[in-house]
Amino acid sequence: MAAPPSAAMPVHAGGGPTPPEAPLDMPTQDFRAAPPRGPARLRPTREVVLARIIAFGGGALITALGFWQMWLVLSGSLQALQYVLLVLFSITFGWVGFSFCSVVAGLCAKLPRTPADPGNARIALVMPVYHEDASASLSLLAALADELEAEGLAGRAEIFILSDSREPDAFVAETLAVSQMRETCPIPVWYRRRTDNSGRKAGNVAEFVRRWGGRYDQMVVLDADSVMSGRVIAEMSARMAADPALALIQTIPVLVGGQTIYARVVQFASRVYGPAVGRGVAAWSGDNGNFWGHNAMIRVEAFARCCGLPDLPGKPPFGGTIMSHDFVEAALLRRAGWKVRLDWDLRASYEGCPPTLLDMAVRERRWAQGNLQHLRVIGARGFTWVSRAHFVIGVLSFVMSPIWLAMIVVGLALTAHAILVTPEYFPQTYQMFPTWPTFDPTRMKWLFAAAVALLLLPKVFAVLRARGRPLEAASGGMGRLAAGAMFEFVLSTLIAPVAMLIQSRQIFDILRGRNSGWESQVRKGAMPSWQVVWSRHWVHVFWGVVVLALIWYLSPGQLIWLLPILAGLILSPLVSRLTASSVLGRWARMAGLLVTPEERRTPAVLTASLAHARQLRTPDDPAERLGSDDALRASHAVLLPPPVDAPAATRLPAIAAGAKIAVASTRSEALAFLDPAERLALFSEPELLDRWAALPR
Repeated sequence: MAAPPSAAMPVHAGGGPTPPEAPLDMPTQDFRAAPPRGPARLRPTREVVLARIIAFGGGALITALGFWQMWLVLSGSLQALQYVLLVLFSITFGWVGFSFCSVVAGLCAKLPRTPADPGNARIALVMPVYHEDASASLSLLAALADELEAEGLAGRAEIFILSDSREPDAFVAETLAVSQMRETCPIPVWYRRRTDNSGRKAGNVAEFVRRWGGRYDQMVVLDADSVMSGRVIAEMSARMAADPALALIQTIPVLVGGQTIYARVVQFASRVYGPAVGRGVAAWSGDNGNFWGHNAMIRVEAFARCCGLPDLPGKPPFGGTIMSHDFVEAALLRRAGWKVRLDWDLRASYEGCPPTLLDMAVRERRWAQGNLQHLRVIGARGFTWVSRAHFVIGVLSFVMSPIWLAMIVVGLALTAHAILVTPEYFPQTYQMFPTWPTFDPTRMKWLFAAAVALLLLPKVFAVLRARGRPLEAASGGMGRLAAGAMFEFVLSTLIAPVAMLIQSRQIFDILRGRNSGWESQVRKGAMPSWQVVWSRHWVHVFWGVVVLALIWYLSPGQLIWLLPILAGLILSPLVSRLTASSVLGRWARMAGLLVTPEERRTPAVLTASLAHARQLRTPDDPAERLGSDDALRASHAVLLPPPVDAPAATRLPAIAAGAKIAVASTRSEALAFLDPAERLALFSEPELLDRWAALPR
C-alpha cells in the first residue's frame, strides 16, 4: 500500500525532478501459468446477464437469420463462389446485428453510484509523452490541478510526466514547460525522461510503477491530448476506495477541439451516438470491462501485481512488444478476480481527435497491428469469456474491412460469371429435366434493407432521443442536429470504402510481416497538398474507375447498389483534402453544423487550459534560449536525473559532443557539428551544457 498522505511533504522536496523512490514489485506475467491471487469473483447481476443475452444472443440470432435468408436467395445447387459469398455475407450481417444488439443492451445498464465518503487514497496523475507539444499537454494538467485543488484533493494528488522523447528539442521544450508549471501548480509536478524506451507506452508506465508505485494507491492515466475534470477524478477515487475489489474505472472520453471538417464529423458522431454505444458495452461487460489506455483510474497495487507484460516471442508485427497493451491489461486484472468497469455516466472526460483521414490511417495502422497481436494471447490461461470477447471484437473491428472487400469482389465475380458464362442446364448425363439457375432478387433487396436498418436505427434513435434534452438545445435545435446527422451520414458513406481499402492494405501488410514502428501522433494537422493526396489515393481512384467501367459494360443495373462505394473511391482525393480544411471546419461551426454541447459551452477545465497554454508557451528555439539564459539553463538542469557511472561505450555521444564543443568557436557552430544523439547528450549533461553555453553566440 502507498504511504498515507502527509502534510509535511513539500511540493518539490529538494527541488529534484522526481520524488524519493517507493519501489513496487511488478512481476512479468506468464500467460500459461495460473493468475496471481485476487478478489473472489462475484456472479454477474441479473441486469448484466440480460444485457449479455440481448447482445450476444441477439447477435447470434441475427447472424443465423442472415445466413438462412441468404441461403434462400442462393437456393439451388450452390457453386464454390456462392458458398464463399454466403459465409462472407453471414459474418458481415452478424457484425452489424451484434453492434445493433449491443446498443439495445444498453437499456439494461445500471447507473453507478458515488459514495459520500471520498476516501484518502493517494493519486498519481500520469501522462506519458512522446514528442508532443509540451505547452499544450502540460496546460491540460495545469488546469486539472487547479480543479483538484478546488475539490480538496491537492493534499493527496501529484502529477507525473513520463517522457519517452528522443528528439532533443522536444526534450528541452518539455523541461522548460515543466519548470514553468512547477512555479504555480498547487500540487507536486514530477518529471522523468527515460533513455531506454523499451516497452513503449506500456513499458513507460510499468517503469513508473516499479520505481514509484508504492507511493500511490490510485493512478489516473492520461494521453497527451486528454484530460478529465477534477470532479470526475474525485468521483472515481471515491468509487474505487469504496470497493476494495475494483481495480480499474474506464470513462468514455468525449472528443473535443476538432477544427477540420473530418475531425468535426468524427467528433459529432462520437458525441451524438457514442453514449448509446458506450452504455451498451458497459451493460454487457459488467465487472468485466475493457481498458482503452487513457482517461481511466487504476488501483496501483492490483496493476503491479497483475499487469507486468512480457514481450511476445518472435519478431514484430506479431511478436515483440504488445502494442495494444490496454486490452491485455484489463484481461489480466479480470483473470485475477479484480473488477474492471466502464462507468458510462462519468461524462466530463475529454480527448482530441486526429485532424485528417490520412492522420487517422496512420494511427489505425498501429492499432490494427496491436489488435491482431491479441490472437497470440487470447487463449491465455484464466481469461474470462467476456475478456476473450473483447479481443475478438477488437480484431473484427479491423478484419471486417478485408471481409467486406472480399464480399464485394466475390459478388462482382458472380455477376460477371452469370453474364459471361452460358449456364449448363443439364450438368448430369441422361438428366431428364434442366437445372435452372436460381436467384431471389426480392429477398436480396429485403436483406439489404434489413442491413441498412440495423446500421441506421441506433443513429436515428440517438437523434430522436435528444429531443427535449440538453443535447438538442446545445446542438442548435432538432433541425440542426438532424442536418448534422445527415451530413455525417453522407460523408461517412463516402469515406467508408476508402477506409475499407486502407484497412485491408494494413491487414495485408501486417500478415506479410511489416511492422508499424513507433511514431509520434499528429494532434494538429494541416491540409495536405494535392500531390500528397493523390499519392495516397490514386489507387482508390483507379479501382473505382475500373469497377465502374466493368459494371457499366456488363450490367448497368447493378450500379445503383455499388454507386455509394464507387463514388467514395473516385472522389477520395477531393474528399480527403477538403475534409482536412480548417477553413471549412470554421464555416461549419459558424453555420451551426456539427456543433457539440462542449463547443457551445466549453468545459471549465478546457477553458482554463487555454490560459495555462499561454503561460507555458515554450520558445521557438529552445536550444538558443538555454545557451543565453542562465536561469532557464538552471531550471532545465534541475529536471535532469543525477549522474551515474556508466561504461564509456554508452557515453560515446557525450564524449563526441564534448570534443566537438571544444573545437567550436560559437554555440551555433557547435550545434551544427552535433548529430541528434550528441545533441541529446548535450542537453542531458549539465557539465556539457555549461561548457557549450560559455561559447560566444
